[in-house]
Amino acid sequence: MNIALMAHDNKKDLLVQFCTAYAGVLSKHTLCATQITGKLIAEASGLEVHRFLARIHGGAEQIGARISYNEIDLVLFFCDPNDVRYNESLTFISHLCDQNNVPLATNVATAELLVLGLARGDLDWRDIVNPKTKPFTT
Repeated sequence: MNIALMAHDNKKDLLVQFCTAYAGVLSKHTLCATQITGKLIAEASGLEVHRFLARIHGGAEQIGARISYNEIDLVLFFCDPNDVRYNESLTFISHLCDQNNVPLATNVATAELLVLGLARGDLDWRDIVNPKTKPFTT
């Protein structure tokens, strides 16, 4: 599965900790992230993460395009609801996920449910929708 990892500035550390804790599950999948988030995750967890541009340079739009073309199977986007500067990117990604039936977690509680479901095979239906597509190269 292709998993997009995103986080607002105040939630990057939490996403890094989450990815480190679930590295065993995540390592079996293709991961992508915006530039800084991907670098932090890769350095802390040892996971291989394809990095798009930084959010400020269009990284969210690059991930959004992959969602639109059904190349992303799961999005973990840890959001800071108190920082209105980022509402645009959250609205953009959540809208695309809703349009394309892509599971989206915006907090650690939901992310844990999705990752545990991923490990159990609960999201295998995405393989039927998107068979063996690996659009990212590192």
